Amino acid sequence: MEPDSKGIFRERKNRFLAEVEISKTDSVKKVHVRDPGRLREILYDGNEVLVKKAEKEGRKTDWDLLAGKVKENWILVNSGYHRKLMEKILENHEVSPFGDIKSYQGEKQLRESRIDFLLIKDEKKIWVEVKGCTLAESKRALFPDAPTERGTRHVEELTQVIKKEEVSGAVIFLVFRPDAECFEPYEKRDPEFTSSLKRGIKQGLEVHPIKLSYDGEKIYHREKIPLCESFDPDGC
Repeated sequence: MEPDSKGIFRERKNRFLAEVEISKTDSVKKVHVRDPGRLREILYDGNEVLVKKAEKEGRKTDWDLLAGKVKENWILVNSGYHRKLMEKILENHEVSPFGDIKSYQGEKQLRESRIDFLLIKDEKKIWVEVKGCTLAESKRALFPDAPTERGTRHVEELTQVIKKEEVSGAVIFLVFRPDAECFEPYEKRDPEFTSSLKRGIKQGLEVHPIKLSYDGEKIYHREKIPLCESFDPDGC
């Protein structure tokens, strides 16, 4: 996952478009932003970023935003890699929270939503949704950093299928902050998502925060981190 150039972030025009001063071309270019979160602690004027040349021709933008600097660390901000990263985790039973599975399929329809993965383990179905986490405060990884109706709907769909069928459900949070020591939903940013996640946990929804790091060339699996002690799933 090597970048094609470094750059200096200049301005975010909207959720999916930004302007970056790209070192390789020595000019300001429009760049596609895959992560719809606010990312204010990463995407600000003057911050160092990594960009990758777009593979598809005929796009409105020739570059994709890959990562941004937070202190001395590169933080991946491209959600287009989440599925590939999760596939690598699933295929390694030593690091996967599900251990040794029989098979998996991607992008499966569940009621009104498309869920990232459907796993088969011991002849039992496990529905798995994957989210990326780029925000951390006081060593706590926090998600979401902006209200997410889609994320809330996914959690509610998983909770419903757990209640009505003999299946399991899980949400994986890929935590791209090496300074994070625990995870919790960011209630201040999205109380609806937090409430949905609490209800899901009470019904048996699994939550697995997995910390990864990116050195500007490769992504490394670090560890699974716990839920923060300050997060009470039984609270209102």
